[in-house]
Amino acid sequence: MTPSLASALMPLMRLIDPETAHGLALRALRAGLAGRADPPTLAVEAMGLRFRNPLGLAAGFDKNAVAVRPLFALGFGFVEVGTITPRPQAGNPRPRLFRLAEDGGVINRMGMNNEGWEAISARIAAMRAEGPLPGPLGINVGINKDCDDPVRDTGLLVEGAARLGDYVTVNVSSPNTPGLRDLQAADRLAKLLEASRQGLARAGQSVPILVKLAPDLDHDSLGPIVETAVAGGVSGLIVSNTTIARPATLRSRHRNEAGGLSGRPLFASATAMLRRVARIAAGRLVLIGAGGVASGADAYAKIRSGASLVQLYSAMAYAGPALPGRIVSELAALVARDGFRRVDQAVGLDRERDDA
Repeated sequence: MTPSLASALMPLMRLIDPETAHGLALRALRAGLAGRADPPTLAVEAMGLRFRNPLGLAAGFDKNAVAVRPLFALGFGFVEVGTITPRPQAGNPRPRLFRLAEDGGVINRMGMNNEGWEAISARIAAMRAEGPLPGPLGINVGINKDCDDPVRDTGLLVEGAARLGDYVTVNVSSPNTPGLRDLQAADRLAKLLEASRQGLARAGQSVPILVKLAPDLDHDSLGPIVETAVAGGVSGLIVSNTTIARPATLRSRHRNEAGGLSGRPLFASATAMLRRVARIAAGRLVLIGAGGVASGADAYAKIRSGASLVQLYSAMAYAGPALPGRIVSELAALVARDGFRRVDQAVGLDRERDDA
């Protein structure tokens, strides 16, 4: 099955419970769904890594790292798996994933369900043994819901992930794990980052560490968080995770479901936050723009706002597996339209734009 044919079947998939449809999509990928596009103008070098294009798949789609190679074949320049917790975690009761079709959004309260570090790390190790991947693999890690020592567990996770991933993301921003977002506070984040550095040292690795932020942070907290990240040796920030806000424009009957909202309704606020973070970071951190990306124009807006790389997830639920290749092609056309030889020449051109 080609990505275009699979995308044509998306209206039928939307008749199925969204979590069941997600599982079917992963199984289809493992069965050999394939297609890719690699315009040379989109190659990016960041954090000491080379990306064939700046479009990545965000954590949450392939939590258990079961379809990494097929996902690269769709056209992604990098793939981030997880969130992976130390121990297996069932997550919240179903239903816990809701399509907001009228709004182009998704609400999830999955609760970081995953098979746990032991099982997933073994799968990643076996995949790595098969040969090199087409692009960087990110491993997103986080604490269990009943964790009694976030600093200890974060250090251990980073130690393990650094041996298997090309970069490691510390997730402190999921809204579906009670207390997790409190770890974004500068003083608590500093302790996690020190544990992460110690984990890297134990692993004997120097892979980049990233932190994924929530879009609901108030403006005054961004400066201390960015400075803590810089001081803590972080290579980059992902801006942003899902939001607990509910814009008044939402029309879907699911709009008041508890959980994190992603997709089109998040785009404007997440991109405005990206610009604010870009101004504060002033080139000291690599930024990955996430939240509401569904087209080449969306990806380009993130890049012009300060992102060197871009991630998507929710749009796949509506556009299907042909989407990554289409976005890559559209992005290449926009780069050419503006007269750039490389996409990184556009990074941050709009970061001073007024967010009011």
